[in-house]
Amino acid sequence: MQKQDKDFLERIAAGHRIGAPEGDVLRCAGQPVPTGYRSELMRLVVVFADSELAGAAGFCPFINRGPGLRERIVAAKIVTEKYVHAEMALKLLEPFGVNLMLYVRSHAWDSRLDRHIDLGTRRIGGDKRLNVFHYPLEGWEDAVVFNMLMGAATAIQLAEMAQSSYTPLAAAIAQILPREQEHAQLGESGVKQAIERGGNRAAVQAAVNYWHPRVAATFGRVDSDHAMTYIQYGLRGRSSADMLADWKARSAAALKRLGIAIPD
Repeated sequence: MQKQDKDFLERIAAGHRIGAPEGDVLRCAGQPVPTGYRSELMRLVVVFADSELAGAAGFCPFINRGPGLRERIVAAKIVTEKYVHAEMALKLLEPFGVNLMLYVRSHAWDSRLDRHIDLGTRRIGGDKRLNVFHYPLEGWEDAVVFNMLMGAATAIQLAEMAQSSYTPLAAAIAQILPREQEHAQLGESGVKQAIERGGNRAAVQAAVNYWHPRVAATFGRVDSDHAMTYIQYGLRGRSSADMLADWKARSAAALKRLGIAIPD
């Protein structure tokens, strides 16, 4: 490790933070940050922005599949807020030369793979969305189960970013996090209403069995180099294993409340 990088990590460990760039230069305690920090910061923001864009695009067709007016209003709210979150994230990248209009047009955000494919944690080409957003939704019960499980995962991951060493990111996530937490709550309410309304507990259980392992994979490999680098750079505070365990506990509690079995 170069002395510049070692000194930077010591400053981060001591609680120093990085503010908005001066021109396109990031500084910590008056010193330029290593290029690796900027690269990992941009990667983290891009993954979140791409996931919000893909998530909104994938859920949008289900607005009019809501069984009632209230469900459609909630679905439209979630889609709208995800687009707002994507815009907030991408604005963080403007000082680094990212053109928002060109970026949004650069990928087919509503594209999906065959539902029977399971990517696990391996990455594929194209945009940087989390793998879970490559899979298509299938029916209203499937959509609300997905929102419940993925909403909880997103809230856990964003809570780490809210303490980020990059203060503009921390400030943006502080605004985004309460809405994403609400999305998870709305998802659980939607699942509860679907069970009570239709009594089709088997469809809900099938959706949980499908989405549970795929959402778990969004936490990545426990031995991921990126995950450890995020911690060293102060972009996250906890390991992937810790966040995954937290999500499993929260999702298990939600499923227990709903009377749905927890997948093995």
